[in-house]
Amino acid sequence: MTHSDHAVYFYSHHPISVALVLARLKATRGRLEGLQPEELWAHDQDHFGGLAANDALAACAGIGSGTRAADFCAGLGGPARYYAHVLGADVTGIELTPARVAGAAELTRLVGLQDRVRVLHGDVTSVPLADGSMDAVISQEALLHVPDKGRALAEAFRILRPGGRVAFTDWICHSPLSEMDAALMWDGMAAQTLQSIAGYRHLLETAGFRVIALEDLTMEWGPILQQRLAMYQAMRREAEATGTPAGHGAFHRSYVRFVELILARQLGGIRATAEKV
Repeated sequence: MTHSDHAVYFYSHHPISVALVLARLKATRGRLEGLQPEELWAHDQDHFGGLAANDALAACAGIGSGTRAADFCAGLGGPARYYAHVLGADVTGIELTPARVAGAAELTRLVGLQDRVRVLHGDVTSVPLADGSMDAVISQEALLHVPDKGRALAEAFRILRPGGRVAFTDWICHSPLSEMDAALMWDGMAAQTLQSIAGYRHLLETAGFRVIALEDLTMEWGPILQQRLAMYQAMRREAEATGTPAGHGAFHRSYVRFVELILARQLGGIRATAEKV
């Protein structure tokens, strides 16, 4: 498979799916009518740190009422809906996986946020948005799937107005992975061209940004990812029982190793903030 095909395959089989979200909601509520945005938060925030991570990223990016924000690799649109409902932003997501785009539209419609949130099918290295049309660009643990991160950051720079900010979280490498671990991260989670902190500084500056902060989240991510591993192991059983996607076997094997590499500080996390000048 191509790099893009593998990322699409990964998310098309990911255990957090719109089918599982809807199955859970039907089991707890009995019906989907009258669904409120807050009722999705326990199900649609597929990133490390949950709502607190959304708030931290919004503060970095300067997202507030009326902000025009783009969410790169928006997935099912959980953060986009959160920013629209809680902060009053207008959010356009860009997502490569068709099933995620359709799922985001369905969930957004169910909670009545379609006037402020839309997720477009597209590639973050060629974004279907006009120059200078956004106040902020955000992304959460998604650029790890993008082979040409420099091009994605150049696209963020292009669509931002002067003074606009990009803020994102992503995996980083503190030391090079073995060939075996690199292959496992690719096979299981479509992770590729992982950067160091210095590497991300270089890519941001090359794109034209002024770097504001590069925060090492590795220690913070350790306990979060241990909890997520337990969640995915339970979710796999739940998904199999409900007949929804359970995640392919390599995903579950790679996630165990991913957590080990985070705890060993070979892999880690970053929150980056930069401004278009």
